[in-house]
Amino acid sequence: MMLTFSARTFLFRALRHLLLMAGALVFLAPFIWMVLTSLKPMDEVFTRELTLLPTRLALVENYTEALTRVPLLRYLWNGLLVCTAILVLQIVVLLPAAYAFAKLQFRGKTWAWRLVLLALMIPHQATAIPTYVMLHHLGMLNTMSALIVPFSISAFGIFLMRQFFRTVPDDLVHAARLDGMSEFELVWRVMLPTAVPALFAFAIFSVVWHWNDYFWPLLVISSPELATPPLGTMFFRNEEAGINYGPLMAGTVLITAPLLLLFIAAQKRFIEGVTLTGVKG
Repeated sequence: MMLTFSARTFLFRALRHLLLMAGALVFLAPFIWMVLTSLKPMDEVFTRELTLLPTRLALVENYTEALTRVPLLRYLWNGLLVCTAILVLQIVVLLPAAYAFAKLQFRGKTWAWRLVLLALMIPHQATAIPTYVMLHHLGMLNTMSALIVPFSISAFGIFLMRQFFRTVPDDLVHAARLDGMSEFELVWRVMLPTAVPALFAFAIFSVVWHWNDYFWPLLVISSPELATPPLGTMFFRNEEAGINYGPLMAGTVLITAPLLLLFIAAQKRFIEGVTLTGVKG
């Protein structure tokens, strides 16, 4: 018997949602396991039987130890300070640069834009050693500046905002110039308010990247008091007793939670910004 159009549509939607839910479960499984492990006592973390829920709740012990064994709150503050400073410096640089690439004509513009695209293709790890040597000669190793300065210019941010600025009508720019605005004023008084959705999207990318970065802080930071959250998890290791995975997972939950809350709060703006930056090539 042939299915009606409405029945086929319902089956297609049901199948699509089942596939999406299965994919979401695959991605969420490690996070679910991390949260549940943070609630288990040590003797339940490694057992012969696969148990999802703890038989004895160790929430208070694990989270208390996560906050007291290492200065986790200090690491969270360091991460917040580093991510905020990097984001502010990136915005100060990328907005005028993106505006220039999108709305101005100048000699060497094509080659300059090609260099920006080339910078997008070079991974940060490829330039880590030259940057490390340069910071050593400048006496900036083992300082907050070593975590911030190398990332103050974002080729990805310039690319993203340039794509957005190309969607801004030229008539708006011409009208601002007729009102006597300089190019610098135009960037911060006209283009910046229109770019808020795209800036939200870029801010999410920037904060998530630098909050989770383990490689670069491990390379340039040697003092525990300057450690960022991912680097701070390394200090949960106990050479004599080994690793207590309950407090370690509790600390990881506390480190991951700010990113999750940030994305939930800015989800609408993030999707809007990513959509708008892809309207015009």
